[in-house]
Amino acid sequence: MSAVNSQDDEDTFKILVATDIHLGYLEKDPVRGNDTFVTFNEILDHAQKNEVDFILLGGDLFHDNKPSRKTVHSCLESLRKYCMGDRPVQFEILSDQAVNFHHSKFPWVNYQDENLNISIPVFSIHGNHDDPTGADALCALDILSCAGLLNHFGRSTSVEKIDISPILLRKGRTKIALYGLGAIPDERLYRMFVNKQVTMLRPKEDEDSWFNLFVIHQNRSKHGATNYIPEQFLDDFIDLVVWGHEHECKIAPFQNEQQRFYVSQPGSSVVTSLSPGEAMKKHIGLLHVKGKKMKMEKIALETVRTFHIEDIVLADHPDLFNPDNPNVTQAIQAFCMEKVELMLDNAERERLGNPRQPEKPIIRLRVNYAGGFEPFSVHRFSQKYMHRVANPKDIIQFFRHREQKEKKDIDLNFGKLVSRPAEGMTLRVEDLVKQYFQTAEKKVQLSLLTERGMGEAVQEFVDKEEKDAIEELVKFQLEKTQRFLKERRTDAEEEKIDEEVRKFRESRKKNTEEEDKEVREAMIRARAHRSEDEVLVAASSDEDSMDMEMIGAGNPSDGLSSTLSRGRGRARGRARGARGQNSTARGSSRRGRGTTSQESASSSRSYKPVSVPAKNMSIVDAFRSSKTDHSLNSFQSYSEDIIDVDSDPEDTSFVPPSSKVNQRLPTKSSLSKRGSQSQASRGVDFESDEDDPFMSPVTSRRTK
Repeated sequence: MSAVNSQDDEDTFKILVATDIHLGYLEKDPVRGNDTFVTFNEILDHAQKNEVDFILLGGDLFHDNKPSRKTVHSCLESLRKYCMGDRPVQFEILSDQAVNFHHSKFPWVNYQDENLNISIPVFSIHGNHDDPTGADALCALDILSCAGLLNHFGRSTSVEKIDISPILLRKGRTKIALYGLGAIPDERLYRMFVNKQVTMLRPKEDEDSWFNLFVIHQNRSKHGATNYIPEQFLDDFIDLVVWGHEHECKIAPFQNEQQRFYVSQPGSSVVTSLSPGEAMKKHIGLLHVKGKKMKMEKIALETVRTFHIEDIVLADHPDLFNPDNPNVTQAIQAFCMEKVELMLDNAERERLGNPRQPEKPIIRLRVNYAGGFEPFSVHRFSQKYMHRVANPKDIIQFFRHREQKEKKDIDLNFGKLVSRPAEGMTLRVEDLVKQYFQTAEKKVQLSLLTERGMGEAVQEFVDKEEKDAIEELVKFQLEKTQRFLKERRTDAEEEKIDEEVRKFRESRKKNTEEEDKEVREAMIRARAHRSEDEVLVAASSDEDSMDMEMIGAGNPSDGLSSTLSRGRGRARGRARGARGQNSTARGSSRRGRGTTSQESASSSRSYKPVSVPAKNMSIVDAFRSSKTDHSLNSFQSYSEDIIDVDSDPEDTSFVPPSSKVNQRLPTKSSLSKRGSQSQASRGVDFESDEDDPFMSPVTSRRTK
C-alpha cells in the first residue's frame, strides 16, 4: 500500500470510514439500550475534531428495517449536532447527480442545497438490516436523505442488470470515483456476477488518474456455495474496497494478491452477537487519499462496551472432572465461577484506563459438556451476576457436538432437519424452506411452486412483514400455470395435467432469472394490494359513517313509514351487506314474484355495504379455488339468483346471463383481481370458455 504524507493540504481527502453501527440495537434493554447512540455520537465527534471532508458509511446504520421513533429521533439529533455548521466543504462533485441519486426526490448532494448548511456530508449505502421495503420501497435512510442530513447512494432496483455509476469527487488535484452497492441477497448477486450482469462504469476521461473507492455490504466469508461474494468477482481497477456486513474488525487494508486491490473491513461499532469475532477491539478508520496514494489511520472507539469470551472443554480436564463422580456438577459450577471472575477482573482493568467505557462488561463462557457430563442450572448461576455484567441471562452457554445417525421410516420432524448454527452465524428463512422440502416425504412436496420461490415469499413474510406475499405468489403461479395449460390445449385428464405441470415447474427451476422476476412481480402485487386494501377500508368506513349520519338526520316519521313499506327485507339486506354482499340486489327487493333487483332498488333507499378486505387464503385453498373455478367456468344458459326477503320460499327471481348482478361463489376464497374491482362487487371475473380444456357441461348454477 502506498502511503501519503500525514501533512494535510488542499489536495488530500480526509474520509471517516465506519460500517454496521446498528442504531437501536437492544434499545429497550435497561443496561445496553443506549450503547449504539453513545458510540454513534463518538464517531461523529471524531469526524468533527479531525475536520474530515466527508463521512462514508458501509451499511446497517439502523438495526431494524422499521426503526422506532426514539431511534430515528436520536439519529436526527446527532447528525444535526455534528454535521451541520458554517465550515465550508472543500471538494466538488463532477458527475451527474441526477444519476447518482436518481431514487431521491432531491437528486443532488445535501451540502449544495441552498436551504441547508452542511459542514460534514455523510454518504451511505443501505445494508441488509435497513434495506428498502414496502409498497414504495423506502428505507430509513430515505428519511434522512429527504431531511437533507445524509446522501443515500448505491441503490439498485433491477434484478436483470446492475450498472454502478460512480460519484466523481475532486479536491485540488485529487480525484475520487466513489462506487457503492447496497445490500442485495447474496445468491442473487452471486449469480448476476457469474452471468456478467454487474457493470462498474468508469469516467471517460483520464481513467487512470482516478482513485477508485468501492463500498459494498455483502457476505465476505463463505457461508455456502453461493451465499457470499468472492473478492475475485470485483473489477481489478478498484484501488480500495470498504467491506461492510462483516462485524469482525479488520480495518487495516489487506491486499488481494489476484486482483491487486486492497480490502478494508471496519467491522461493527457495537456487539450484536456473542461470538469471538465481536470480541475484537472496535475501530473506525480515517482514510487519507492524495492522488493515487492512500493511508488508513485506525481510531479506537472508547465508548464500546467491553466483551470477553472464553471456551471450556470439560473433557480436556480429566484430572478435575470425572463424569462418574456424583459431585461433578458442583465442581463444574465452581470452575465456571472462577473463570467468570477472572474475566471480570480483566474487564475492570481495561475500564480503569478508559473512563468513557461503560461500567458493566459483556461476559460469555461457552462450555462443551460432551463426554457424559450434565449442565447445571444457568438461571441460578446468572442470578449471582445480575448487578455485575450487562448480559446476566446468557453468560453461560452449554453445547456439545454429537454425531447424527440417519434414521429411516420415521415421521418427518422439522426441528431435527435444522442443524444448530455456528455461533455468530445467521440461519436464513429461505434456507430452512429449501432444506425442509429437500428432506420431506413425497406426499408433502411442492407440485406447482418451486422451493426457491416459496423461500423468497416466506422470507418477505417474515422479515419485511408482507402479509400477502405467500398468497400473491400462489395466485401468480396459478395464473401462469393455467395460461400455460390453455396454450398447450392439454386434455382434461388428471395424469396428463400433472405431467404438464411437472414439466412446466422443472423448466422454471432451470430458468432462475425468470423465477426471480416472477417472485419480484408477486411481491410488487402484494405491496400494491396491501396499500389498496388500506385505502378501501378507510374509504368504506367514512361512507358508512356518512350514511349513519343521514339516517339520524332524517324525519322519524318518514323513517318509520319507509321501514313499514319495505318490510323485513331491508334489515336483512343490510346485515348481509356488511358481510360484503350487494345490498341493492339482495336486501332492497320487495315481496312478489318476478320483481327485479333494479326495480326494487328504485323504490327504496339503498345503503353501501362496509367493504372488508379479502381474506388471505392458504395454499391448499388456492388450489381448491382454482379447481372450483374451472367447474364453474362453463355455465351456459341461465343462472338463478335467490332473493331472500325472509318470507316465502317461492320468492325467487330468474336473471339472464346478460344481467350485471354479481354472482357469489360458494368458495372460501376467490382468485379475482382486487385491483380492477370494487370491494362492494367482489366476484369472479369469468374469462372466455371457448378454449378452456377443463370445461364441463353444466346447464345452470344456483348461487346463495
